[in-house]
Amino acid sequence: MLKARIQDDIKAAMKGGDKQRLGALRLLSAAIKQREVDERIELDDSQVLAVLDKMVKQRRESIVQYEKGAREDLVAQERFEIDLLQAYMPEALSEQEISALIEAAITETGAASIKDMGRVMGQLKPKMQGRADMTQVSAQVKQQLAG
Repeated sequence: MLKARIQDDIKAAMKGGDKQRLGALRLLSAAIKQREVDERIELDDSQVLAVLDKMVKQRRESIVQYEKGAREDLVAQERFEIDLLQAYMPEALSEQEISALIEAAITETGAASIKDMGRVMGQLKPKMQGRADMTQVSAQVKQQLAG
């Protein structure tokens, strides 16, 4: 399981004295535990991937803000954390794979306009969770449905 792998990596970082890695892994572990407590469930791998995906998205948004504020030290920390988080995620989809999945979802749902975007995204999200930036996927779906 992904959670066990994360815990093992926390132990390894503690033994190795890697404070930056340890801090990022503890943030991840805390986010997972918080969701488990909030929802009173034990997260499986797909739910852990959702937590990872959310954390990566938050860090990308933070990078934009830190760059506006000329805080390169914080940008570097966020990029480090993104790289660390992505190591636990499945291999990213290529542009061709994303396009093919979008086209298949549009065909399967019979989507014809922007009004059908929710159905298309609902079908794509489980297939792409943690493997593609859903913001970019959404933009591509919107573009295909609009034009």
